Amino acid sequence: MPTAVRALLGALPGLAAVAALFLCANGVERAADADADAVPAAADRYAAPRPDIVPRSVWLGDAARAQPAPRYDDKVVAVFVHHTDTPNGYDCADVPAILRGVYQGQTGARDWDDIGYNFVVDRCGTVYEGRAGGIDRPVTGAHTQGFNHRTTGIAALGTYTAGVPVPDELTDAIAAVAAWKLGETGTDPRAQVALVSSNGLSRFAAGATARLPAVAGHDDGYATSCPGAALSARLGDIRDAAARLQGRV
Repeated sequence: MPTAVRALLGALPGLAAVAALFLCANGVERAADADADAVPAAADRYAAPRPDIVPRSVWLGDAARAQPAPRYDDKVVAVFVHHTDTPNGYDCADVPAILRGVYQGQTGARDWDDIGYNFVVDRCGTVYEGRAGGIDRPVTGAHTQGFNHRTTGIAALGTYTAGVPVPDELTDAIAAVAAWKLGETGTDPRAQVALVSSNGLSRFAAGATARLPAVAGHDDGYATSCPGAALSARLGDIRDAAARLQGRV
C-alpha cells in the first residue's frame, strides 16, 4: 500500500474508510447486464432466513444526499467478500459514525452516487445496509470491477492481512448474508457460477464468461489484495457455514 494511503488511514475513521473504499471498490460501474447460471427451482428448498440488518435510516439519518435512482438486476447468484482496509481496533459502537464518514466522502469528494458495497459487517457481527435500493432487492452495487451485476458485495469493516485475527462473529455474519441472498436463487454457496465480465478492467475481458466461486473474494474478480490474506483463508469456512444455513449437508 502506498505511504500516502497509509498516512490517510491514520487520520479520522471516516477519512480512512473513504480512502479504503476507493482502493477496494475501484469505482462505480454502469455496464450492461451480466449472465449467470442459477437453479430457481431450488430456491424454496434452500431458502435461508434473512439476518438482522441495520437499515441506512438508522446509521445515515438526515446526512443522506440526493442521488440517482438505484439500479437493479433480476437476481443474485454470487457474493463478493471485501475488507475496507481500515483499522481493526474500532469500538463497534462507533461503526455508524464510521459509515457516515464513508458515505459522505464517497458521495462528496469522490462524486460517487453511493457507497459501493451492498452490506457492511463489523467485527461484532452486526450487519449494516450499505448501498441504497432495498435490503430485500437485487441492487446493482459498485464493488467488483466487471462483476457488479447479479452479485452482492459484502464488506468486512477492518483490514485482514496475513496474521490478523478474523473474528468468528464477523465470518458468521458474512455467511448469514450470503446464505440468505444466494438462497433466493437456490445457489449453493460452495458451488461455482458463470458470470460475464462487463468491464475489461477486471481479471477477464469484457464479455468473457468466468467461472467463479458463488462466495468469492474481491481478488477473484479483480487484481487486488482485497479481501486480505487472513479473510481469504476463511472463505472456505464462510461457504460451509452458509451452506449449513441453507440446510445443505
